[in-house]
Amino acid sequence: MDMHAHDRRRFLALGAAAAASAAPLLTACGAGFGGGDSKGGGSAAADVTGSFDWKRAKGRTVKALLNKHPYTDALIADLKAFTEKTGIKVEYDVFPEDNYFDKLTVDLSSGRASYDVFMLGAYMVWQYGPPGWLEDLGPWMRNSSATGAEWDQADFFPNLLRADQWSLKAGAPLGQGGQYALPWGWETNVVAYNTEVFEKLGLKPAETFDELREVAGAITRRAPGAGFDGMYGVAVRGSRSWATIHPGFMTMYARNGLKDFTVEGGGVKPAMNSPEAIAFTRDWAEMVRKGGPPSWTSYTWYQCSSDLGAKKAGMLFDADTAAYFQAVKGASPASGKIAFHPGPKGPDGSLATNMWIWSLGMNARSRNKSAAWLFLQWATGKEHLRKGAIEHNHIDPVRRSVSQDPAYKEKMRAIPGFIETFETVVDQTKIQFTPQEQFFDATTSWAAALQEIYGGKNASSVLNSLAGDLASKAG
Repeated sequence: MDMHAHDRRRFLALGAAAAASAAPLLTACGAGFGGGDSKGGGSAAADVTGSFDWKRAKGRTVKALLNKHPYTDALIADLKAFTEKTGIKVEYDVFPEDNYFDKLTVDLSSGRASYDVFMLGAYMVWQYGPPGWLEDLGPWMRNSSATGAEWDQADFFPNLLRADQWSLKAGAPLGQGGQYALPWGWETNVVAYNTEVFEKLGLKPAETFDELREVAGAITRRAPGAGFDGMYGVAVRGSRSWATIHPGFMTMYARNGLKDFTVEGGGVKPAMNSPEAIAFTRDWAEMVRKGGPPSWTSYTWYQCSSDLGAKKAGMLFDADTAAYFQAVKGASPASGKIAFHPGPKGPDGSLATNMWIWSLGMNARSRNKSAAWLFLQWATGKEHLRKGAIEHNHIDPVRRSVSQDPAYKEKMRAIPGFIETFETVVDQTKIQFTPQEQFFDATTSWAAALQEIYGGKNASSVLNSLAGDLASKAG
């Protein structure tokens, strides 16, 4: 699950200060992407020649910074296999989500290269890429001396690889430019629902946004009388954080054909105050008022997920993992009673879905790039990811072969609708935001605006004010 246990303001302040302090360093050493153990002026990948060899960095040590997560648990459990295969030792530090990105931001900006590899979200490429902190992995991927044929780049879902590829220019589309991270584990944003309350109240999963609002309100009104004490309709995030915008809200926003920003004249222009966006946001806030959690403005993924598991929420519109960890056998009071659904379609039938991707990146200043690339190659390879998906909880495969593996499918069939939902939305899932460095600031302000509208303020005036504020910053 993604990071947002506290306000991202601290992260933003650190990032801005770090970027400012990093500027002179970057000017002094060129673009910053060569660096490390390169003998030439370009990528260190060019120094790897000859036939591919897993043992080429035997005896080296790779240092990894990891976020506490089920994907990390699966990785650590399998590290012995990597060391046996390569002769490379892995040392790692694991930090909880509430301070993981602060730790990573400070370390990258210092230029110390305490860590060779690390976890990051695709959105962080927009923050860490422009200052030159991330190694472009493209040259490594393209070098057959550095990358074994079995890694099989074509096996990745292409939309996931594209999400970590960017030209570093604000507003430029993803899928062009450097490959600044590799997809490792990801989440679609869909609807999970309590089958027991749906059966008792005679409800069906919503196929339109209007239906979703009606069903959420109906559960809040009727569930307590049907024996579901204190249950409300739909759990969605509401805290004053960028993370409130990106799961259910942005997915439904995109399915309605709406944009966060438009790209004009080499810059970005806020678009969350278009008449259609204002109407949608007003309707979303009304859905939460009539069918959402009572203390919505404090809600993160954790509260949303917990409420589904505790039978407090009839539905969850959020990351599929947030529901999965409540749905597995014995995990919560609601386990065995949770099913998955792609969620409402847009007016034109759109199932555009926003995503979160846990990715793995390399420090552009690492002195250990050859060994680090072997680690990244192994950690995103078929063998490890298959084991993580089947023996651990590394779900939502980034590789097509794992998603089609019979053992994986057998495991996931225990949860009604999970595989069908995944397969319905996988190819329509991408990052629906406009890439830019002010992403975190803009979306945190957007969440604050959403809270104001929920509290009764005029949607039009709030969103016009937000757009004006963001436009002045962009300018």
